[in-house]
Amino acid sequence: MIEKSNDYSYFKNINCEYFPCHKIEGDYFNCLFCFCPLYTLGDKCGGNFSYNEKGIKDCSACTLPHSKGGYDYITKKFPELSSLAKKNAK
Repeated sequence: MIEKSNDYSYFKNINCEYFPCHKIEGDYFNCLFCFCPLYTLGDKCGGNFSYNEKGIKDCSACTLPHSKGGYDYITKKFPELSSLAKKNAK
């Protein structure tokens, strides 16, 4: 069953084979940013992450995209993503 509200900022797919991909207390779990667009910001994303021994960013402890307020936080970071994309377009 796919749960969704009338709000464009929330989507919950309880039939996903990976659901829940993170442990969150309560029933609220936003799947909208399944792959977090802030990953590319590295240590400036603001989430709870670490780097593994190979230097790869590990976001498995981060629940920011799935939590209440996560949508607003991520969309406020879009200017930083846009700036990074412009730098990489050269």
